[in-house]
Order: sequence, then structure tokens, then C-alpha cells
Amino acid sequence: MADMHLFEKFLSVSAEDIDLRLLGCTVVEWLDFLLNPRRLRGSDFLMRWSQGVWSEKRIVQAVNNTTEFFAIPYGPSGTAPDNDIKSLELYLERLKKAGLGKNKRPDLLIFKKSSREIVDNLVNSLGGFEELPFTSESDERVKKLLDRAIIAVECESSLWKGKCMPDYGKKLKPQKQLKGKLGLKKGAVLPTVILKEEDRKPLQEWQDTNRVPIHIWHAFYDIAFGISFDDAQRLINEKLILHTEQVFQAPGGATTKKRIYKIYYQYAYLLDDTIKEPELQAKVVVDKNGHILPYVHFEGGEMTLKEKALLILREAGNAKN
Repeated sequence: MADMHLFEKFLSVSAEDIDLRLLGCTVVEWLDFLLNPRRLRGSDFLMRWSQGVWSEKRIVQAVNNTTEFFAIPYGPSGTAPDNDIKSLELYLERLKKAGLGKNKRPDLLIFKKSSREIVDNLVNSLGGFEELPFTSESDERVKKLLDRAIIAVECESSLWKGKCMPDYGKKLKPQKQLKGKLGLKKGAVLPTVILKEEDRKPLQEWQDTNRVPIHIWHAFYDIAFGISFDDAQRLINEKLILHTEQVFQAPGGATTKKRIYKIYYQYAYLLDDTIKEPELQAKVVVDKNGHILPYVHFEGGEMTLKEKALLILREAGNAKN
């Protein structure tokens, strides 16, 4: 994975998600698609990309709709072009050439509304949100941004209706594989907050260096959950959550195994809830030879932050004073 091009790594999909089918949508068989010159072998990657972009925007919208807080994109995932796959590739190519493709930064930063003018001025002085990943965190303007941030967010998303998952609502019970600790049977299908093993060390180092608490926010189609990075680390260290091996596939076909942790939503806090579902729209990408690759695009929808999430943001804001 370390030698994989940033474009391939950015669009890698869990192999179990590649088999996903949306009711009412025609299955698109794997296609050969040449994109400058990397290959996109099927619509699953573009659909997952579109859903990830949509869920991150939905979270930003939910935060910005509050009277107390606002969010801005910070890492490459949040600042990359979000409506054109070719623009995304060029952006990631630029990031790679700048030697910044391996830097790990949380996707979002959240601030008090009282910091809005200062944050806007700092971001504008840097050239806008899209320039943030190209600016070193040693830059005084970025340092001032981080000084104002109350939490940083690592965003994850899943193409599931969380409330419809078979084991949603089940209580945790003593499990043999957890040596009597509470959990669910292996293979249980329920909402989880995902943390990759490869991200644990860089996220911990980022949090320690910048002294901004990280939270992981995992969005589903209809609901979202959050957990502090510290709590996630504690659950893993106490072996309340065990790792699983998962195969990830890149658009070019390369596969790699990753160790991930699926944290039961019961250990997380309810982040937000759907008040308006998105529309699913048909879109296509056409290569220079006229080859068409159709995919499903997520558009619209709205969610609202729950009281527990607001309480956590208020506590983080108070701790910043």
C-alpha cells in the first residue's frame, strides 16, 4: 500500500463493499476505464467516492446549522475537488509531487461561531480551503487555526442504512472471543465506527503535537455516530474491540489486507439523524476515447446534530478557554 499511487489509495474500497447493490439500480459490470492512465474498473469506486463526499458535506452542514459551531475541511479528503473525478486526480497528483501525500491530517476542524471572522481571514490568507493540505503545520497561520479549533474530526462513511442492519438494537452480551467481556457474536452486522490500524499512530502523533482532540465521526445513509479518538484507543487497548483483517481493492485492481477495528455503536455517541434523505442521481465519466463509466451520485439530504453531540462540542469549547 505504501508504494500505491495516491489516487489508487484514495479510492480504495473494502472488498465487502464492492458487492453492494442498491435496490432499483441496475448492476454495472466491471469496465475497463482509462484515466490518465490509471484504471477505474467499475462504478463501485466512484459511487463510494460520491457517497463519502456527500456524507462529509452533510456533517459540515449539520455543524454549520447550529448557532454555536462551524466546521471547515482540513485534510486532503475534505479539501479535494468533490464533483469531478479528473479534477480529483490532478489534485492528488499535485499533492503527491509536493511530497505531502503521506501526511495524515484529520478531515475537518470545528470551531466556535465566535471565531468565524478570524478563521475566515486565516483561510483566505492561505489561498482558500483547497490550499490547506499544501501548507505546513509549522506555518504561523495554520498554527493559529489549530489554536482556535475545539476538536478535529476523522470522517468515515458506510453505504448502509444503519437502522436497518440486522443486529441494530441488540444488547452487548459476554462473548467467548472477548474472554467474557461484553460484545456481539463474530460476523454481527450493525453500525460501527471504524478505525484503521495504520491510522492509529499518525493520528495519535497529530493529536499530541497539535493538542486538538480528535473524534471519529462515522456516517451511514440515515444516521451517524461519533467517538473520541482517546476512547477508541482505550477500547482497543483494553481488548474490548478486537481487530479484523479486511481486504481493500484499488481502482486499478490491486488488493491489500488491512487491520481495522469496528467499534460497536453502543460505545459511541449518536451524532446526527436524518431529517431529509438524499437523492440518488445517475452520472457518468467519459474518457478521452469516449468510453462511458456510469455511477450513482449522492445529492442533497439534511441531518441535524443530536444533543449529545452538541454537549461534547460545548465541553470541548469550554476546555479550550
